[in-house]
Amino acid sequence: MKNLFLFGSLLLSFACIQQVVAQQQAIKLPPEATEFWEPVPRKVTPGKENHLPPSDATILFDGTSLDRFESVRDGAPAAWKVENGTFTVVPRTGDIQTKESFGDVQLHLEWSAPDVIKGEGQGRGNSGVFLMSTYEIQILDSYESQTYSNGQAASVYKQYPPLVNAMRTPQEWNTYDIFFTAPRFNTDGMLVSPARVTVIHNGVLVQNNVELKGPTEYIGIPNYKAHPEALPIKLQDHGDLVSFRNIWVRKL
Repeated sequence: MKNLFLFGSLLLSFACIQQVVAQQQAIKLPPEATEFWEPVPRKVTPGKENHLPPSDATILFDGTSLDRFESVRDGAPAAWKVENGTFTVVPRTGDIQTKESFGDVQLHLEWSAPDVIKGEGQGRGNSGVFLMSTYEIQILDSYESQTYSNGQAASVYKQYPPLVNAMRTPQEWNTYDIFFTAPRFNTDGMLVSPARVTVIHNGVLVQNNVELKGPTEYIGIPNYKAHPEALPIKLQDHGDLVSFRNIWVRKL
């Protein structure tokens, strides 16, 4: 009797499934049923070339002045040297940061290691760009210079090595296109979602939407600490004559 009951239940379930499938097959939606017209994406005019800022970008360096930057140390005007459409680290003057704060961004910057090669590893053309003053994408002359993999150019410093080494020679300019999603914290300061970053180095994908483990730490394990939703973008004075040009950012 029990077996007959089970068999009957299976037959009934099978019949119900067939009925549902038949009903789904009978529904024929027109193409318009899966179209939506709102919201309409806002118009953004791209730059004449892909490395040039689009119409909604904030230009952080236009080749003439560092008016959008300040000293991290004391808020004084940025002391790095501007010349011929570029600016260069002046060693021992300290890091500089944007006067404006940012959270989720698309960031474009171009940088060049010193033409005269000096040092090796971390002592060769070293700087860094810190998203939200906290999360570092390494800048380093890694063209033909060995160092730890998660500390070479385009690494998420001390967290993720780049997928490949896409460096150009020290006599050439490098390009970073960075897509950053800021971390979220709740009102109690607990992490809700971690930061994520994608990095394209000289047109090559080197960080593919990786999840950051926390703030950049030179020593020790990173652990998230609650911070504001927007913070400045920082450039590092590591004592090397690294140069920059064509820096712009889009808020996402």
